Amino acid sequence: VSTMNAKNSSGGEEEASGMRNETLGENGFLGEIKRGQVIRVAYVVAALDLTFLFMHMGVMPYLAKSLGLDSVGFGYLQTIFGVLQLVGGYIFGRFADQFGARAALILSCASASVFFLLLSLSSSIPLLFLSRLPGVFMHGIPGAQKVITDMTTPSQRAGALGKLGLCFGVGIIAGSAVGGVLSTKFGVYVPTYVGLVGSLINTLIAMVWIPSQTKPKSDHRITEHSNLFSIREILRLMKFPGVMEVFMVKVFAGLPIGLFMIMFSIISMDFFGLEAVESGYLMSYFGVLQMVVQGLVVGKLANHCTEMTLLRLSVFVFAGVGLGMALMRTVWHYCIIAVPLVFAFSMLATITDSILTKAVPSSDTGAMLGICASVQPLTRTVGPTIGGVLYKRFGVSSFGYLQLMVNLGLFVYLLKSKIPLGEMKSQ
Repeated sequence: VSTMNAKNSSGGEEEASGMRNETLGENGFLGEIKRGQVIRVAYVVAALDLTFLFMHMGVMPYLAKSLGLDSVGFGYLQTIFGVLQLVGGYIFGRFADQFGARAALILSCASASVFFLLLSLSSSIPLLFLSRLPGVFMHGIPGAQKVITDMTTPSQRAGALGKLGLCFGVGIIAGSAVGGVLSTKFGVYVPTYVGLVGSLINTLIAMVWIPSQTKPKSDHRITEHSNLFSIREILRLMKFPGVMEVFMVKVFAGLPIGLFMIMFSIISMDFFGLEAVESGYLMSYFGVLQMVVQGLVVGKLANHCTEMTLLRLSVFVFAGVGLGMALMRTVWHYCIIAVPLVFAFSMLATITDSILTKAVPSSDTGAMLGICASVQPLTRTVGPTIGGVLYKRFGVSSFGYLQLMVNLGLFVYLLKSKIPLGEMKSQ
């Protein structure tokens, strides 16, 4: 098995072992065809998981309203779910490192089954809040990312992770459409029944088609740091060369647009004047853009450019998107801005995940993916308060100006700083 040429000086024997295990190559423990099949199964599981999730998100406001929950209570419900996802992301990643990607993916799918079961039985507001609890382990995308990370070489990783965006697009389009049709024709509880059955099927798919071992035996082990949640462990990972810098870029570059998206349901009604059906069409448009960008653009660029170049590009495009958002006045302006927005968002998520998983030992990739997965729940937790203040006091343009200033600052930082990364591209 060939080894990577560049090794960080502080990594020592543990990192060198991780690099050797990551490079599965032609002589890996699984054949190339077998690895490809497992990766495709991970895509299927992720697509189904997202479909059921977006199906639930579309009908959740109506279900909550039917139980007598007001807008303030619904906000609390969303905040609780965000906090559970935030806390559970890192725990889930550590679980994946200690028990394997297959066990983690099964845990996510089984948790989704319990989630939909409780939701289908929610005949009162306390039961509705209780149904949020399994959300702490519902991390289908990080589970699929862990499988893909184990099954690919570092040079293949960005392209393989990028294709998960196709699953995201499928989830938005199929989940929103199916959830709307089922709830309109058969009632608001029917999508939860479909989600329950579908999640059980997803669990079986993961159990049957994902191998119990997704990386070499010498690397499939419980680390000496065995606690599922430890601040010390998070700090240890952040001390690896380049990890803290890239993670901070990941958090701050996407924060302003994350605040905007949290407030989008209100903005679409008040600022754009859209009806519910028109908002659904706009979400479908985003789903199609996501599929095109992730399926046709991200992977090809990853094959020809270094990851640091793509990271700088995504931040620069984000700055341009901020200027466009500050100047937009109609929904048609937003549809135009959505193209570079989806590109920058997809590129930033894919490239930072790829960089960060390669910057830590392979025995810690699950924990690193869990930390990355906690970024969006963190935004959903603090976003409603911050986004509400920005929108009420300064209007929609404030999100654009914040986006522009933050990403211009990050772009200058990335140009001047020398983050110690192994610059690689697929051959």
